[in-house]
Amino acid sequence: MIIIDGSEGEGGGQVLRTALTLSMVTGKPFTIENIRARRSKPGLMRQHLACVKAAAAISGASHEGAVIGSGKLIFRPGALKAGNYRFDIGSAGSTTLVLQTIMLALAALDAPSTIVVTGGTHNMAAPCFDFLGESFLPIIRRMGFRIEAECLRRGFYPAGGGEIRMTIGPSEAHVSLVLDTAGRRLGQGAKAIVSHLPYDIARREAAAFADAMGWTAETCVAHSDAAAIGPGNVLTAHLECEHVTEIFTTFGRQGVSGDRIAQELAKEIKDHLSAGAPVGHYLADQLLLPMVLTKGGRFVTSRPSAHCSTNIEVIRSFLNTPIASTRLDDRRWMISVGEQG
Repeated sequence: MIIIDGSEGEGGGQVLRTALTLSMVTGKPFTIENIRARRSKPGLMRQHLACVKAAAAISGASHEGAVIGSGKLIFRPGALKAGNYRFDIGSAGSTTLVLQTIMLALAALDAPSTIVVTGGTHNMAAPCFDFLGESFLPIIRRMGFRIEAECLRRGFYPAGGGEIRMTIGPSEAHVSLVLDTAGRRLGQGAKAIVSHLPYDIARREAAAFADAMGWTAETCVAHSDAAAIGPGNVLTAHLECEHVTEIFTTFGRQGVSGDRIAQELAKEIKDHLSAGAPVGHYLADQLLLPMVLTKGGRFVTSRPSAHCSTNIEVIRSFLNTPIASTRLDDRRWMISVGEQG
């Protein structure tokens, strides 16, 4: 039985999600204590409970402590089973985090699966669907995974009601990932989206962002989404390069001007570009699991985040695969998985 202290390192939900994935893949049971101890509301919340229940459903696991607010969970995986699954978080909790918890485990099977998850698709504290669909999945498909995802309906906090459908096929021959450089820029753009809010909010954000970045107005568009259940506002930008597409997201908040929202996102992108690293903080964190479960490889990123460092430590609890972080200069680090030297 592997024992994990959920208060170590970053101390958030990523510790639980990584442990669930690796437990299912390796067949090793684990106990996690002090779940999300560093959060203002510690313990399991609905989206974390949804991750546990989804993992249990696909692996025939038994578990103890899977209730709202629980600070301790015991998880004993069984045999993974491909199939058609549907999970409803029951709140605006992140659908993408539920999918990321179970998709790599299902990808290891010889039969296809389809998963539909209902909840939030664009959340402030989680990767939004755009990141999943345009940045993360294209990279791991190059590694041999056969995973596609479609956003059937956006879901914003607090209404939720968004829906993502993911199809997972048996993996092809895996190859190692090498992301030393982003390559030349192929495209860039931004989209400001409002749901059940005045369209002018999105229009002003798009214009302000284009001005802040010096991009053309044609590449920064506004959109009103009438299909989402509740109100919401998200501003998303992409940088498409030869070897990687990075997605950047910020959300509108009550009392915060569209100009400030645009400036926030512009600053994040400029900071990323100034570092000269092809892989941003969020993508670096997410790439570790598919790399450690396949042929490994390496990528260059900016200073590793607390999420990334904590993820590495949880992985080491389950696997002996070498993971090294090497400083290249003041702004860039090389993360190597399964490579020596």
